[in-house]
Order: sequence, then structure tokens, then C-alpha cells
Amino acid sequence: MTATAPSTAISTAIRHDWTLQEARDLFELPFNDLLFRAQSVHREHFDPNEVQVSTLLSIKTGACPEDCKYCPQSGHYNTGLEKEKLLEIEKVVAEAKAAKGKGASRFCMGAAWRSPSKKDMPYVLDMVKQVKSLGLETCMTLGMLKESQAKELADAGLDYYNHNLDTSEKFYSHIITTRTYKDRLDTLDNVRKAGMKVCCGGILGMGEDEDDRVGLLLQLANLPQHPESVPVNMLVKVKGTPMENVEDLDPFDFVRIIAVARIMMPASHVRLSAGRENMNEQMQALCFMAGANSIFYGEKLLTTANPEADADMELFRRLGIRPEQREQCASEEQEEEAITEAVEYEATRHMFYDATRESAAS
Repeated sequence: MTATAPSTAISTAIRHDWTLQEARDLFELPFNDLLFRAQSVHREHFDPNEVQVSTLLSIKTGACPEDCKYCPQSGHYNTGLEKEKLLEIEKVVAEAKAAKGKGASRFCMGAAWRSPSKKDMPYVLDMVKQVKSLGLETCMTLGMLKESQAKELADAGLDYYNHNLDTSEKFYSHIITTRTYKDRLDTLDNVRKAGMKVCCGGILGMGEDEDDRVGLLLQLANLPQHPESVPVNMLVKVKGTPMENVEDLDPFDFVRIIAVARIMMPASHVRLSAGRENMNEQMQALCFMAGANSIFYGEKLLTTANPEADADMELFRRLGIRPEQREQCASEEQEEEAITEAVEYEATRHMFYDATRESAAS
């Protein structure tokens, strides 16, 4: 007797009332069924062969006062990472031009702060304005934001603000004690009130259990508005942090979370983020099949390694994937000028000191 296949009826409706049991049920589906559902939802909302490409630059590295147990930038741990001052605006703009020349449509800037100081805000706002003028989408992660700071960033033209929840509320205190879960939710609320888009996700492989993983997605999916971008990170274990010897995450569990994120947040970009350096091509391909449609592109994510840009483009070619294009009003002459400047910068970038090249001790 032939076994009856499970129902393939798939809802692609955007919801904000998911239950923990529903999320568990998705995570526990047979792998092929889960990927089929996720891919079906993905195709309802996106071109399945386009991936949004972002570049991330650390504009201020190290000496963060927070005690996030996974982070080499925390001042609480000795990881060999040297602290650096805020990068000069000219350096940031040059990096943004180079990123655009390589195909990035979004430029993300990250600073190791608890929250931005009053003296640093004018420089940060100028960075946003100048990067935005290149025709790139802009994103920043600067720690916690007050309502007034969020409004200033929005008025400067910032498109996205990244502020991850990291894990479930239940597991959060095992990872961070210097700020609360509510602090993070309050920052997200301030970003929304200011009219910016939200980039918010978490990290897998920190010793959390399955309910913590689905609990994180539940928190994100039941926000009044889904994050437009959901970065899903696989822990990068850095020597000197409390997480350096944590047990490896099962790759299939990581792919499952990508798929569940796609189903629960159908219209969000799900970003395959930190940890790609430790994923083989087959695992990355499964993540794209499961609904990941955004990546960070380039050699480094803040302070940890990332697959080199050329390798990413070669994988895209083999999979028939193309970078998602942002609609822009720039003329052909402006585009050509930006690419020329990026090439010139690449030829002379050895003349600059780059704080982002400082890496954790191996």
C-alpha cells in the first residue's frame, strides 16, 4: 500500500499570531517537505534566483562595554582585537564606492558601541548622507538608540537599522547581562517610529535548544511589522570569548531555521550572514533553496572572516543566481564614474590603514 503524502496546501499569508507549537511543527517537518514549503512561499514573494548583496564595514572596532559572550569586540574578553577610533568619513565613502563597484546594493556600517555618543552622531549622520548619495541603500548598527537618535538617523536618510535580538528571551540572560531583552525591543520600536526599516535576526549555535531557536523566530514574526531584513548568523567561535568551545551546530538544523524563517516571514529578506566561511557550497545552496535571499559580500564581517567576493560570484554563477538590483535614478555617466573610482581605490587601498583588518587571535 502506498503511503499518503502529507498535504502540500501552503499558506503564504503574512501573519503576526504564530504560536510556539506551530513553529515547532514546522521545524520538525521532514526535511524535504520543509524545504518544499519554504521554496513555495519564497516564490510567491521573490524571484527565487535573485539574492540581495550587502557589504559590511566596521567603522569603529573593539572595546565595546557590552558582555555579549560570542563577540570578539567586547571589552570584557581578551581576543587580541585592538580597539580603534571611529573611521574617517573619507575612508568610509571610499569603501562604499568600492563595494558598489563590486556589485553591492546596500552598504552597512557597524560600530562597537553600547549606544552612539552625542559627539559621534554628527560624523555618523554625515557618513549616511555621503554613502546614500552614491545610490546605495544604507544600514547601520550602532547599539541602542533613543527616539531622538533614531529620528536623526532617519532624517539623514538611513534606510535600515540593524539591531539583533540574538536569541530567545528565555536564553538571552545566558548570553548577555549588560542590556536587557526589553532594551533591544525598545530600540526596534524607536527605529520603527522614526520610519526606518528594521534589520533584525539572531545567532544560532550558542548552546541554545530547539525551542530557543524557534522562539527567536516567533518573537520576530509576531512583531507588529516583520523586519524587512532577517540576518541568520551561525556562531563564529573566537578564541578568548566564552563561546570558543561551544558544541558545533548541526548544519541541517541551521538550514531548517532558514526555511522556518522564510515561512513565518514571507516578505522579508532572509540573510545568510556570519558563519558562511565555515559552510561548504552545498550547505549554502541548501540555504538559498530554503529561502535565504540576502548575503554579506566581501572578505570580512566586522571582525570575522567571510567568503571572498570572487568565490561568492563564482557560486552565484554555478547556481544561476544573480545579485538583486536596487532601482536607482543615477545616470549611466554617474554609474561609470562610481565604478571607475572604485577600481582606482582598489589599486591604492594599501596606502590606507584599515581598522577592519584587525582580526581575533587564532
